[in-house]
Amino acid sequence: MKISLFVTCLGELFYQNPAKDMVEVLERLGCEIDFPQGQICCGQPAFNSGYRKEAQKAAKQMITSFESSEYIVAPSGSCAGMFKEYPGLFREDPVWQEKAQKAADKTYEFTQFIVNVLKMEDVGAVFPAKATYHTSCHMMRLLKETDSPFKLLKNVKGLELLPLANSYDCCGFGGTFSIKMVPISEQMVDEKIRHVEDTGAEVLITADGGCLMNIKGRMDRKGKPIEVKHIAQILNSRV
Repeated sequence: MKISLFVTCLGELFYQNPAKDMVEVLERLGCEIDFPQGQICCGQPAFNSGYRKEAQKAAKQMITSFESSEYIVAPSGSCAGMFKEYPGLFREDPVWQEKAQKAADKTYEFTQFIVNVLKMEDVGAVFPAKATYHTSCHMMRLLKETDSPFKLLKNVKGLELLPLANSYDCCGFGGTFSIKMVPISEQMVDEKIRHVEDTGAEVLITADGGCLMNIKGRMDRKGKPIEVKHIAQILNSRV
């Protein structure tokens, strides 16, 4: 099975290791992976800020870059979810709308792809720790994906997964929201951290680079000892 990696902006700039972990897991599961060089930002920041034409420009570049791909897989529910917005971006342009729909239909978030396409729930991971999981908003609301991460994590040997209160609440990142609404965003991430601490977990796991960056950044500034890891790092662990 051939997969094209959509590494995302955060994956390329800040979280190269989780992206590598994702590739190693997929290769171990028998996938052949390529990396289209033309990929750029998916256009979500422009789209969320109301800049439709700018978002269309980014979308056209992405659609073209991945046009020959069999599957598109990303380490982020948020960025994968943006592909699902592409057909609506071109509702007045039938030619590009058709191309956008084809791109949207073959795009998956990492764990979603493993469970729903590869039909696997145990990747042979070993990670002895007490952990809890933060569900990202876009993965849940745009991709409608809530189960795949938990199906995979429950089969990680040695991992004790603890329930997180209000786990579906936003961490306060929301892309440009955290820039435009700093005081509100700060309160939201602080509330998220309090809930994480209440679990007694040593590790917080998430499947979205934006959430990872926001929560880890706040924890680091507050001197919290809890590790924050991308789910690919857990699924590629053999410790």
